[in-house]
Amino acid sequence: MRDHELLGPWIRRFLIEHLIAERSLSIHTQHGYRDALRLLLPFVAAKISTPVDRLRVVDISPELVCKFLAHIERDRRCSVATRNQRLAALHAFARFIGEHSPEHVEWCTQIRLIPYKRGTRPLISYLTEAEMQALLAAPRRETEHGYKDHVLLLFLYNSGARASEAASLRVQDVDAQGRLVHITGKGKKQRVCPLWPATIKHLKVLIAGRAPHEPLFRNRLKQPMTRFGVHTLVERHAARAAEQQPSMRSKRVSPHTIRHSTATHLLRAGVDMAWSCQRQHNKCLCGGRSGGESEGTRCLFSRWRSFPMEVGTGCNAISGNSMIGVSEGGRRRPQGAAGPDTGVGRRW
Repeated sequence: MRDHELLGPWIRRFLIEHLIAERSLSIHTQHGYRDALRLLLPFVAAKISTPVDRLRVVDISPELVCKFLAHIERDRRCSVATRNQRLAALHAFARFIGEHSPEHVEWCTQIRLIPYKRGTRPLISYLTEAEMQALLAAPRRETEHGYKDHVLLLFLYNSGARASEAASLRVQDVDAQGRLVHITGKGKKQRVCPLWPATIKHLKVLIAGRAPHEPLFRNRLKQPMTRFGVHTLVERHAARAAEQQPSMRSKRVSPHTIRHSTATHLLRAGVDMAWSCQRQHNKCLCGGRSGGESEGTRCLFSRWRSFPMEVGTGCNAISGNSMIGVSEGGRRRPQGAAGPDTGVGRRW
């Protein structure tokens, strides 16, 4: 059997040469594509009674792919979004083979004709100011680990960062002098987010005496936190905060919930969406779907990336007495100065 007919060499080239060397995709995308193939190969091998190392490209037929996708939803109880994510990885894999092997173009076309499945997008809830205060107060700050948890929760609320973004931060990403943090998000897009004085004060304590290359947030074993660890931390303290705020019991609180809470509180504080969109070059912001305040903030993931501000701690600090912004050239605007297309200054 010729090598270009076997599936193994194509998988190696796709995962190592194409995703990493040629496209330089993020580590999360690489893992997502790898996991899709890791689930597919044993499934196909069991269906056609062939060892994994002897599978051919054409063995992954459109019929088996459809059964595999049904297996993900039915047996593994995954959502439609996860099912579509696995299919996207298979589409990319088929396109890669079709581009490098003309004899497999027909097979590639058949795989790429498998459609994505439409599903409902659940409305992500947000925390009220009282609930956010209860969550920030949940960790026992008199202990070392409780203090670290409090700092992480405060940082997530201040920055609106994703769990993966917070977990990947290094000590050197925090600019204590300028009260800024440099965040690398999806697609390796970088942004600078201002930090509240209270946040930077706690971060200084957290990073004191540590090397610049060390992770900003570490777990109990002094190892870098993962996004799963951040999720677990938030859920643990949310359960405790629900004892003080019973309304939180009906909400699924995650790092993304905190992210939406940040956006919602900004909206309520009077932050101008069009100005933020123009300043951040975020077309998603203005083209987001309507459907309520929380739904309207679904696309407001950048929030105040470029806006230095002087605020205190807690939720009410967003609507504090400061009115400091940034001009289009990146310079600080004086208090009361008008933002682009707004005509009035914005009070934070």
